[in-house]
Amino acid sequence: MLCPMSPRAVVVGAGPNGLTAAARLVVSGWEVEVIEQAQVIGGAASTLLLDDATSAPTPIRIDRGAACHPFGVASPAFRALELDRHGLEWVRAPYEMAHPLDTAASGGEAALLAGTLDATAAGLGPDAEAWVHLHQPVTEHMDAHLENVLAPVTRWPAHPLLMAQFGARGVLPATSLANRVFQTERAKALFAGSATHAITSPANAFTGAFGLLFGALGMTRGWPVAKGGSGEVVAALGRVVDKHGGTVRTGEEVTELPRADAVILNLTPAQVLRLDGVELPARRARAMRRWRYGAGVHKVDFVLDAPVPWVDPRVGQAATVHVGGAVEEIVRAEDEVARGRLPQRPFVMACQQFAADASRGLILWTYAHVRHGYRERHPGEVAERIEAQIERFAPGFREVVRRRIETSPAELEARNPNLVRGDIAGGAMRGVQTLLRQPHRLRRGLYLASASTAPGAGVHGMPGWWAAEAALRDFG
Repeated sequence: MLCPMSPRAVVVGAGPNGLTAAARLVVSGWEVEVIEQAQVIGGAASTLLLDDATSAPTPIRIDRGAACHPFGVASPAFRALELDRHGLEWVRAPYEMAHPLDTAASGGEAALLAGTLDATAAGLGPDAEAWVHLHQPVTEHMDAHLENVLAPVTRWPAHPLLMAQFGARGVLPATSLANRVFQTERAKALFAGSATHAITSPANAFTGAFGLLFGALGMTRGWPVAKGGSGEVVAALGRVVDKHGGTVRTGEEVTELPRADAVILNLTPAQVLRLDGVELPARRARAMRRWRYGAGVHKVDFVLDAPVPWVDPRVGQAATVHVGGAVEEIVRAEDEVARGRLPQRPFVMACQQFAADASRGLILWTYAHVRHGYRERHPGEVAERIEAQIERFAPGFREVVRRRIETSPAELEARNPNLVRGDIAGGAMRGVQTLLRQPHRLRRGLYLASASTAPGAGVHGMPGWWAAEAALRDFG
């Protein structure tokens, strides 16, 4: 039973962050209501059962947004909410990540991120010792580093000495750090590919942190998928909310600020500023108006008749594949995107969830980085370049593709307004904006819980967790 004096919260947006905020408050005894514009919960972490899936031996489940979850399995919020007790199961492939390379760079052998530091290093030849030396300080203290990096930058770090040691390397461009430490293209590409999750060139400052974190997570927690689809993450969060008496309403657009003790917005600055009744301190309103959005993504899901015929068959045993070639190619592609051009050979993020979860069916999830709001010059332009890039490292790929399902930046935004013109990170991850995201507390009673706040994008729920914590502090 709720205490008659329980504070009341309304959460706008039922993505992972909004539902995490709702779950955090409802288990603390608050009265909580979640309002979602879409007909289903999940936001960028929903899963779709393909219409014609009955014609396939295994039903085809498509992750409409996020696919693999190194930060999800490591999330302190998800662990505290005990999502494993509410139906969420993480599953891992034999390799966490693969980075195929061509013959000139590696003799055709891919760089592979295995589930341990030693196993990964063993595949890097002359760079084995350097790989261990670079990553061991992070992998040995993974929980402490997560406490540091998943918290708002404005908070004093829980482990300041470790933060200082990490920051000294993480502030560097990933390419500079890799060139300083490694000899081989295999190790450099493995590191730079992980760094490109920042959705910017690995030659930019701060991308060294992404390379270190994503690699260390893979070698300690893994890069798993949610069994049954990413939608199972939000389903588990929804069960927590429901179990403790919270409610979730779908199919309702919020155009004005709801009335409640606390309103938590799982929105980016552009959506916040469009709400009627939002009263913000002048300085905060100006900062929101100046907020910069970054590159977009163009998503293509390939329904397959057979697994991808990678030159190095071990790539087929990895849940995540970075298709970008050598480091110089990745930098060139990301620089082209920054200049507003579509790369001839884009950096392609690919996920083979079926390598870990056979229930998914043969679906290759991919996206390429494109200019913010990029519109194709002709239908299929981006998909053809993604397909050609994969074909480089998997000759015969085109022959196993049964169907392509494309989602442009405009279509991503139409489905989820937080993905402004295809920006899946809630705002550009470059320069000072990489660190200084929007605050979780906009004022007493109004809080922000989206990728635009710390620690940024990813299905880990931490922006929602910190927004709820701010509300709990305000209301005792």
